[in-house]
Amino acid sequence: MLESREEELTTVRVQDPRVQNEGSWNSYVDYKIFLHTNSKAFTAKTSCVRRRYREFVWLRKQLQKNAGLVPVPELPGKSTFFVGSTDEFIEKRRQGLQQFLEKVVQNVVLLSDSRLHLFLQSQLSVPEIEACVQGQGSQTVTEAILHYAMSNCGWVQEEESRPTLLQGGAVHGSCASLGATQGLSCLENLPHWTDFGMDDTHSDSPDEPSEPLGGQQETQ
Repeated sequence: MLESREEELTTVRVQDPRVQNEGSWNSYVDYKIFLHTNSKAFTAKTSCVRRRYREFVWLRKQLQKNAGLVPVPELPGKSTFFVGSTDEFIEKRRQGLQQFLEKVVQNVVLLSDSRLHLFLQSQLSVPEIEACVQGQGSQTVTEAILHYAMSNCGWVQEEESRPTLLQGGAVHGSCASLGATQGLSCLENLPHWTDFGMDDTHSDSPDEPSEPLGGQQETQ
């Protein structure tokens, strides 16, 4: 008799675009990436990070470099001249980024790339991801993801800023797998996005200088 196997499902959503450093010359937009999965390919089953377009560009280049002949999905294009409002441009880009990730996480070859996992399940910068993958960081790939999952505990909800207690006192969210004591402790002193080094003062792509928002400049 064949054993029934649970179907592996992965949900990834790109949402909540926010302008960082608004009003300054180095302002940019980043997006929240929410991932929930039961796939054994992922270290953490629920995660939530913020990434900007420039980091997506870096990720795609690395995936293509390591995937060989396997095609990598396209990113939404960079448009210096866009007819419409900035909000429309950002929303169009958000949709494109989500479609990109939805296709990537369904590709077995691309899922084998550690950079993808650190991109989706840690808030490491691009140089830190490279160092981690090459064994030059203070943590392994798995350790970096688990460390972020623990620090993120109870705060990775897709729609809510705080975790909710289900009937019977169970914790809903990433705390659910940590046990009652650890889970409940995560309800206190939840961090804010800025606690995870979101200033992004480094340049992820040396040949792509920062550009301010507004006018006809690209929203990065």
